[in-house]
Amino acid sequence: MSRLKRLQNIDGLLNVLTIAMNQCSLSENDAILLNDAIAKLNRLRTKKGLTDKQYKAEIVEIVNLFMNFFI
Repeated sequence: MSRLKRLQNIDGLLNVLTIAMNQCSLSENDAILLNDAIAKLNRLRTKKGLTDKQYKAEIVEIVNLFMNFFI
Protein backbone atom coordinates (compact mmCIF):
# COMPACT_ATOMS: atom_id res chain seq x y z
CA MET A 1 0.00 0.00 0.00
CA SER A 2 1.37 3.40 -0.87
CA ARG A 3 2.25 5.92 1.81
CA LEU A 4 -0.36 8.35 0.47
CA LYS A 5 -3.10 5.72 0.75
CA ARG A 6 -1.98 4.85 4.30
CA LEU A 7 -2.09 8.50 5.31
CA GLN A 8 -5.58 8.90 3.84
CA ASN A 9 -6.80 5.86 5.77
CA ILE A 10 -5.24 7.08 9.02
CA ASP A 11 -6.64 10.60 8.54
CA GLY A 12 -10.13 9.23 7.90
CA LEU A 13 -10.01 7.11 11.04
CA LEU A 14 -8.68 10.01 13.10
CA ASN A 15 -11.56 12.19 11.90
CA VAL A 16 -14.15 9.57 12.85
CA LEU A 17 -12.59 9.03 16.28
CA THR A 18 -12.41 12.76 16.97
CA ILE A 19 -16.07 13.19 16.06
CA ALA A 20 -17.02 10.20 18.23
CA MET A 21 -15.07 11.59 21.18
CA ASN A 22 -16.82 14.96 20.90
CA GLN A 23 -20.37 13.71 20.33
CA CYS A 24 -20.62 10.69 22.60
CA SER A 25 -20.63 10.53 26.36
CA LEU A 26 -18.01 7.94 27.22
CA SER A 27 -16.93 6.31 30.42
CA GLU A 28 -13.48 7.22 31.67
CA ASN A 29 -12.09 3.84 30.57
CA ASP A 30 -13.58 4.16 27.08
CA ALA A 31 -12.19 7.66 26.69
CA ILE A 32 -8.72 6.42 27.70
CA LEU A 33 -8.89 3.60 25.13
CA LEU A 34 -9.92 5.95 22.34
CA ASN A 35 -7.29 8.51 23.32
CA ASP A 36 -4.65 5.76 23.22
CA ALA A 37 -5.84 4.72 19.77
CA ILE A 38 -5.71 8.34 18.56
CA ALA A 39 -2.19 8.76 19.96
CA LYS A 40 -1.00 5.56 18.26
CA LEU A 41 -2.54 6.65 14.96
CA ASN A 42 -0.83 10.03 15.20
CA ARG A 43 2.52 8.34 15.87
CA LEU A 44 1.91 5.90 13.01
CA ARG A 45 1.15 8.82 10.72
CA THR A 46 4.57 10.36 11.32
CA LYS A 47 6.58 7.16 10.82
CA LYS A 48 8.26 6.85 7.45
CA GLY A 49 9.75 3.86 5.70
CA LEU A 50 7.58 1.22 7.33
CA THR A 51 7.30 -2.12 5.60
CA ASP A 52 3.88 -3.67 5.19
CA LYS A 53 4.70 -6.12 7.98
CA GLN A 54 5.63 -3.32 10.40
CA TYR A 55 2.55 -1.33 9.39
CA LYS A 56 0.29 -4.32 9.99
CA ALA A 57 1.86 -4.92 13.42
CA GLU A 58 1.08 -1.32 14.40
CA ILE A 59 -2.49 -1.65 13.11
CA VAL A 60 -2.99 -4.85 15.15
CA GLU A 61 -2.21 -2.89 18.34
CA ILE A 62 -4.77 -0.25 17.39
CA VAL A 63 -7.41 -2.86 16.54
CA ASN A 64 -6.83 -4.47 19.94
CA LEU A 65 -7.64 -1.13 21.57
CA PHE A 66 -10.86 -0.96 19.54
CA MET A 67 -11.79 -4.51 20.56
CA ASN A 68 -11.32 -3.59 24.22
CA PHE A 69 -13.49 -0.52 23.64
CA PHE A 70 -16.35 -2.53 22.13
CA ILE A 71 -16.22 -5.37 24.65
